[in-house]
Amino acid sequence: MANGEQKYEVPGFQAGGIAAGIKEDGRKDLALLYSEVPAKAAGVFTTNVFKAAPVLLDMERIKSGTTRAVIVNSGNANAATGDEGFQDAVKMARFCAGALSIDEAQVLVASTGVIGRKFPVDRVAGSVSRLVKGLSPGGIPEAAEAIMTTDRYPKIQYREGPVGGSDVCVCGIAKGAGMIEPGMATLLAFILTDADIDDQAMRRALRDAVDQSFNAISVDGCMSTNDTVLLLANGIAGNRKIRASTRDFTVFAAMLTEVMTELARMIVRDGEGATKLIEIVVEGARSAAEAKAVAYQIARSNLVKTAFYGGDPNWGRIISAAGAAGVALDPAAVELTFDGLPLFRQGQGIASHLQQLVEVMKKDHIRVVVGLGQGVKSFRVFSSDLSLDYVKINAHYTT
Repeated sequence: MANGEQKYEVPGFQAGGIAAGIKEDGRKDLALLYSEVPAKAAGVFTTNVFKAAPVLLDMERIKSGTTRAVIVNSGNANAATGDEGFQDAVKMARFCAGALSIDEAQVLVASTGVIGRKFPVDRVAGSVSRLVKGLSPGGIPEAAEAIMTTDRYPKIQYREGPVGGSDVCVCGIAKGAGMIEPGMATLLAFILTDADIDDQAMRRALRDAVDQSFNAISVDGCMSTNDTVLLLANGIAGNRKIRASTRDFTVFAAMLTEVMTELARMIVRDGEGATKLIEIVVEGARSAAEAKAVAYQIARSNLVKTAFYGGDPNWGRIISAAGAAGVALDPAAVELTFDGLPLFRQGQGIASHLQQLVEVMKKDHIRVVVGLGQGVKSFRVFSSDLSLDYVKINAHYTT
């Protein structure tokens, strides 16, 4: 089901978001996702060595395979806060469990915001009862708003379709605008579904979807300490249990991947100061790993990103970045196009289509395809341009 006037409700789940005073500007900063019945849970987390306290807590608790609630705050990352920060994450979960009258071990936690600042756990304690009282089936948009930091708008995606003899819903929310270079992986994403799915199939579907979505984007080449993606499935749809390597799995996995890919695209489009979404496709590689290496080398290049910001079709920067990726290439075999317009072939530039190229560079979504001419593997990454506003936002982030 396309978006539009969708109410963003998933049977068996309630959600909400409030202002708890964690942010100084009074915006919503505390969110809760709650399953009325025990839900299966799977997660993917940042590979950053300096993992935030909530990440460490969730990585341990998710081993049980089930959860009832996820409480999330914005405005403070609770990262690089030592043992005290970890205990604050535990307390945050404990306060939430008490207000919901559920087992503390069934509560997961996530945080996003400034790194290294003492976590204001007392503000959570004083607000969690109000947060729980405000839960509703239609509260997902409020939760999406409460997890934002420098995001310009909330990010929600919803799909619904027949799986295993029943209609199944998948709804996801995400935040992220800066510090975006997942290597699961300040990116948070929470996906809710009423599907009945086998544990192994759920983990596989999530991992595959992450690889095609959140692991295929780059805004600024910086990996967060807090990156967390959680998938909760409560089974209320009553469908035939989804198992790996079945047609039901293929259908569900496609729905999940579509939701997460669109969320990932929204994150890049909302990159701090971004004015353009750059879709970089590297094809004709010997391996997916080599295609990914070339794609990310281009996506991370500040020279490439600034050229797109300025509308400058300086394709030489892309060729140069591709050649610096550590992948053996034959320059004569490489081809480059912008939105289908050929710019480089057989080792040299193509001077035609100049007026059309001017118009392409004005678009807010540009598709760059680099053909390596060496094989059949490919990889796509979504990136953004680099603007003056990005510098302004991050030059004074804590001051």
